[in-house]
Amino acid sequence: MQAGLGAGYADRAGGGVTGAAGSPVLPELRPTPYAIRVEDDVLDDLRTRIRRTRWPDQLPGIGWEQGTELGYLRELLAYWADGFDWRARERELNDFHHYRAELDGLGIHFVHERGTGRDAVPLVLTHGWPSTFLELLPLVPLLTNPAAHGLDAPAFDVVIPSLPGYGFSDRPARQGMTMPYVAGLWHRLMHGLGYERYGAVGGDFGAAVSAYLGRDHPGSVIGIHLYTLDVAPYAGPGARPLTEVEAAYDAYMETWWRAEGGYKQIQATKPGTVGYGLNDSPAGLAAWLIEKWRSWGGCAGDVERGFSRDFLLSTLTIYWATQTITSSMRTYYDDRRLGPVGPHDYVGVPTAVAVFNHMTIPEGVPPREWVERLYAVRRWTEMPRGGHFAACEEPELLARDIGAFFGELCQRRE
Repeated sequence: MQAGLGAGYADRAGGGVTGAAGSPVLPELRPTPYAIRVEDDVLDDLRTRIRRTRWPDQLPGIGWEQGTELGYLRELLAYWADGFDWRARERELNDFHHYRAELDGLGIHFVHERGTGRDAVPLVLTHGWPSTFLELLPLVPLLTNPAAHGLDAPAFDVVIPSLPGYGFSDRPARQGMTMPYVAGLWHRLMHGLGYERYGAVGGDFGAAVSAYLGRDHPGSVIGIHLYTLDVAPYAGPGARPLTEVEAAYDAYMETWWRAEGGYKQIQATKPGTVGYGLNDSPAGLAAWLIEKWRSWGGCAGDVERGFSRDFLLSTLTIYWATQTITSSMRTYYDDRRLGPVGPHDYVGVPTAVAVFNHMTIPEGVPPREWVERLYAVRRWTEMPRGGHFAACEEPELLARDIGAFFGELCQRRE
């Protein structure tokens, strides 16, 4: 196994953090153990606000056509106020090893779990919106100890950071939290943990972060694995003409964005305006986010078929307690300034794509030749089920594919 692909670990007892093959972290990183704890008064205020919700009306028989369905949301919020046990979920979350470290003046939260054996492969996993690090936690036992779960794959040292402005990471006090910028932070994080070389995995914004890690740090990134795509390939002047399949996909995407992309237009232009309501109203927050989990997940319109009620409410509670819904939406505003990719943005590190039916949008599966315009695709796996949030929808399918891809890459480097 190549140097720098050793086991990194974190000592939650307070003895510091060591990195690859026991090497110390860089002195400027200084991660500190972190425990999740939401104050009682925050939870009490949340329940009070839920019970005092002023509900809108809804046209009879319209269901989810104009947005989150009233009957479902009332039922979900009643459980959030009087049935959901956040403290139990908090205890479960604190079974993982949580840390915070300062990077470029930002406090970044991350989970760091060591894989079994001496040759665990370092892997940074990144979530997107409207997700949190919770989406990725079901992968942790499958990746850190694959043999115990019947997976023929190498073990991984898993690092799961929370994006700036999400969850228990700081809310940035400045603009510019673009995905290339975040990729630079993650590169410093991984090197600070002692990992000279590492892999990257992501979906949604996490796919963009992984792509920019591969583009900007090819000497350190052994490969990237994407389970949704967030960076569209270059198809402008000088590019080869679209194939018939690519043209059909492009037309479908344009139609879909006209019908369903209102949220992105708002968040990319006026996130602060909508943030007032979402930060103040649990019902508003839940309606804004749950509709996306239902629409983008591979759950055939039944959101709780794809995600447990407790998982959804844990995600909502993190957004609520940390007041990060507005800062999370600013990601769209900052990234809008990047503009489209150019021919110079090609990602030359080995790339795997796990193709879920709802990986981007319902039925919007990109053709391989489209993806190969931007990525050096070495593995392409079409999954039998799952959606945009595959890490928590189908963690075993995704973990198997991650293991097979990086296992092959590491064998080539021995």
